[in-house]
Amino acid sequence: MDACARLPHGRTNLFAEDPAQRGVVSHFRVCRFIIESGVKLGMHSVPMASACTIYHKFFEQSDVQNYDPYLVAMAAIYLAGKVEEQHLRARDIINVCHRYLNPCSDPLELDTRFWELRDSVVQCELLMLRVLNFHVSFEHPHKYLLHYLVSLRSWMNRHTWKRTPLAVTAWAVLRDSYHGTLCLHHPPQHIAIAVLYFALQCYGVEVPGDVAAGRAWWQVFSEGVTKAVIDAIITEIVRIYEMDAKP
Repeated sequence: MDACARLPHGRTNLFAEDPAQRGVVSHFRVCRFIIESGVKLGMHSVPMASACTIYHKFFEQSDVQNYDPYLVAMAAIYLAGKVEEQHLRARDIINVCHRYLNPCSDPLELDTRFWELRDSVVQCELLMLRVLNFHVSFEHPHKYLLHYLVSLRSWMNRHTWKRTPLAVTAWAVLRDSYHGTLCLHHPPQHIAIAVLYFALQCYGVEVPGDVAAGRAWWQVFSEGVTKAVIDAIITEIVRIYEMDAKP
């Protein structure tokens, strides 16, 4: 096993004792680690989304038994910062992630252990680039969701818009969607529409469609999306929240 496949940390390896844990729930936990560490590092939404996407794509092509997923996650954060031009120092990433994985331990000293861990992160980054054939730039739903929210605001009653936190909810759901592999299987426009539809359903808000043309509001944004596609994406989002509710 490569040196970049191992990361010493205080938490039990999610895959060591129960092979059934190698899957969606385990990757959910690691993506939560990416998002929470990203928040502490001050990462913006798009770099954080890229880090999760890189992580998911890597394990789509690699056996999770061969690599420490938390080390891969750290390398994904490091790489995503470069790709999205929000450069993060390797030292900051290591310190934040080490604190997350070992909350009761002292901060890392700049000793042999630190430099070995830094070297592992860099090696893992290079490995990920090779595995993904350097295809690490992605189109995310964020710009589409922003455009859809602006359009929706102009369509809706302003009092309804003000008293309903649709935008806040939609952005939160989009961020949470990266705990799963939605980003690998659906176009970003469809994810943005489904997230917005889900937020509207949560608050029971109806959006007027184009009655004359016989079209629903989401078809104005993307002619290729169907109600079945929206329902499929929402089903996956609900499964993510169900995993979050499990102990």
